[in-house]
Amino acid sequence: MLNADQPAAPHFEITTYGTLHQDPPTGDALTVDLTTVLRNPPEDPTVRDWMIRSNGLDRRVLAYVLATPGARDITWRTARRAVTQLTALPGETVRIHVYCRGGRHRSVAVGREVARILESIGARVALTHRHVHRDVVEPPLADTKAATAALALTHKGVEESQPSGH
Repeated sequence: MLNADQPAAPHFEITTYGTLHQDPPTGDALTVDLTTVLRNPPEDPTVRDWMIRSNGLDRRVLAYVLATPGARDITWRTARRAVTQLTALPGETVRIHVYCRGGRHRSVAVGREVARILESIGARVALTHRHVHRDVVEPPLADTKAATAALALTHKGVEESQPSGH
């Protein structure tokens, strides 16, 4: 809980976005990369149809993303990091950039939850979703398994070419 003796509530700016849009926000910020740690809802065949037509502003999408293993931990860790930063830099705005590939589902849901947590302790929070209303973007390498296998082979080749003893 925030101390009532504080002159003003802390201020946080949370920006959510998708890396595939190639126009990330600039400036110093705590960053939260969700591109690989949380499943991408449109890739789940059981919900793909309605996920493509929806986004993280929808309660069902919010619930789906937050039910992903690790999602709640990420939101709480992010809120704690932000409060720690505010304590270290009193009076400054703490910026948080939350991103995934498309900026419609995971980043929006996590950004919303972090904002909710911070607001629950009395913080003032500005929340901006840069890409929430853009179309679902398919990654450049649509076959993620093939890309991962190719990367593993490349990595193995690098390891084999390294001198022994390291």
